[in-house]
Amino acid sequence: VQLQASGGGLVQAGDSLRLSCAGSGSTLSSYAMGWFRQAPGQEREFVATISRSGSLTYYTDSVKGRFTISRDNAKNTVYLQMNSLKPEDTAVYYCAVGGRYYGTKEYDYTYWGQGTLVTVSS
Repeated sequence: VQLQASGGGLVQAGDSLRLSCAGSGSTLSSYAMGWFRQAPGQEREFVATISRSGSLTYYTDSVKGRFTISRDNAKNTVYLQMNSLKPEDTAVYYCAVGGRYYGTKEYDYTYWGQGTLVTVSS
């Protein structure tokens, strides 16, 4: 499985961005998917996850109500809509392929994309 994340960029606080993660080499609909992020000098952390069908989602507390994870299995793509961005959201965002059930730990995920940088200025 190969993942290509895109959509990052430099925005101002309060702006929105939508990240995309396109998969190839396998059908992503067979797997739960997740987004993680790594801020400078910090460990990678869980952001959001979505079930195989897209009916179940889960978010870390700091993004609840602002971020929305979704998927289009016909396009083999997962999205992360990020609204009301804050400077503390600045990080490299990674998408990842999970297993049958979604999870919040890195070990729940097998394949990782290369990451896309999101920078939020104050």
